[in-house]
Amino acid sequence: MKVLPFFAVIGSFHVASSQIITGNYTGPLRPQVHFSPPQGFMNDPNGCFLDTNGTWHLYYQYNPSDVVAGNQHWGHATSQDLYHWENQPIAIFPPDNNSQVFTGSAVIDVNNTSGFFPDQDNGVVAIYTLNSPEKEVQAISFSRDGGFTFTAYEGNPVIDSTTTNFRDPKVIRFQDNWVMVVSFAADLVIAIYTSFDLKTWTHASNFTHPDIGGIFECPNLVELPIDGSDDSKFILVISTSPGPLHGTVMKYLVGDFNGTHFVPDQDGDVARVTEFTKDSYAGQFFYGLPADEAVFIAWASNGDYSNDLPTASEGWRSSHTLPRRTSLKNTPSQGWDLVSFPVDLSPVLGRKLVNMETIINNSLSVDYSDVQSNAIYFEANVTGLPDAASIPSTAFLSFTFSSLTSGESLVGSYSFGPDHLFVLDRTNIRGFSNSAFANPSVFNVSQPLDEDGTLSISALIDRSIIEVFLDRGASSGTTLFYPTEPLSLFNISTVDIPPGGNVVIDVFAVESVWG
Repeated sequence: MKVLPFFAVIGSFHVASSQIITGNYTGPLRPQVHFSPPQGFMNDPNGCFLDTNGTWHLYYQYNPSDVVAGNQHWGHATSQDLYHWENQPIAIFPPDNNSQVFTGSAVIDVNNTSGFFPDQDNGVVAIYTLNSPEKEVQAISFSRDGGFTFTAYEGNPVIDSTTTNFRDPKVIRFQDNWVMVVSFAADLVIAIYTSFDLKTWTHASNFTHPDIGGIFECPNLVELPIDGSDDSKFILVISTSPGPLHGTVMKYLVGDFNGTHFVPDQDGDVARVTEFTKDSYAGQFFYGLPADEAVFIAWASNGDYSNDLPTASEGWRSSHTLPRRTSLKNTPSQGWDLVSFPVDLSPVLGRKLVNMETIINNSLSVDYSDVQSNAIYFEANVTGLPDAASIPSTAFLSFTFSSLTSGESLVGSYSFGPDHLFVLDRTNIRGFSNSAFANPSVFNVSQPLDEDGTLSISALIDRSIIEVFLDRGASSGTTLFYPTEPLSLFNISTVDIPPGGNVVIDVFAVESVWG
């Protein structure tokens, strides 16, 4: 992703390659389970991969010297469970004061196709954009120690250009080839290149689509399993701006890939948004997973206001979404849905605050002010509802997170009636005054009940970020909010649930991953 207008190197800050930057994770707005940088500014996830020892590697666009975009490096963190991250030294530095290391990806060169690893099968190659005021080019660096330190390839750039809008390479392995998708951002084109050795690349095709938006960034091409089937389909994810809710957004198309060309399905030729909210962008799939698994993580922000978020006083800006397991679901009413649900949360779930409580046309409240992390997770499982036509339009499930001291509240509701509309409203959160952030502040999506009259609604709230999942991730939304006082009271209620319907609630404390 290009970070505008901050494309010049800020200052002359340098960090020794062996130095781990420390951070203070105690600020009242600092997420306790969503990854955020130790200090400074973070945006796109980069180079995500799972190594052969079971360690997850997350690199990210990082300005270690300021809390605005610019001076881009690759920060680095590692984890055994995708939640408890250990900050590592900065992995990739700009080669000079005229350049920045922009977004890219990483692969494990098991067969030493690059020639960089004559005596190992776990060498890591990072593929990224070098940005300068004159142009953007694609470059590579290699790591012989598992992705902790990198050496720039002497033959860089591996793909040259004359434009300042050529960026964000994502590389996958397809059959016996390396395949790169990379954006010509202003031309609204995703180019596909192929290579045998990661050093010499051949242009194979260009892809464009009228239903994306005004700029193409951070493409991802990935094969996803189809729920309830042994089949799979490719999706192409493109980050773009402006989105339907203003600012940045991710969209995806479902189709087929033959090694050189991506062709959208005729019945899936409409680009759909990955989320119904607007605080998720520049996502990336992890490399190195089995063919029937896919894990995705994104930058939890929006380019319209990412440089202004009110966390600068705490010394950091931006977090990432929860890691999500992803698949495709083909439904008669919705067509292709991108299903996106958190990776197993058990490493961060603490004590149960509510255990399988039934709420039928009543409510319950949970005071979680004694939860040290100020983060909780809830699940509402709805069963036994009749055909939608038999459900009154007044049947609702509603929940509120609020502060008793400031009166602020974050509100969600779901209509069981004909429109099946879920609404998330951050209007009554007052700690960040910004016109782009406020327009809109209410988000909605239609999520029908399953054929058997069931639905799940779950959410994880983490100080200043909430992620909501409907029908186990058939619809999902990431929303930032910045209260003047911590939210610490959870209320959930149902009204006019028809006979036979049942709503069961579980609420968990979420434990801080930072101790």
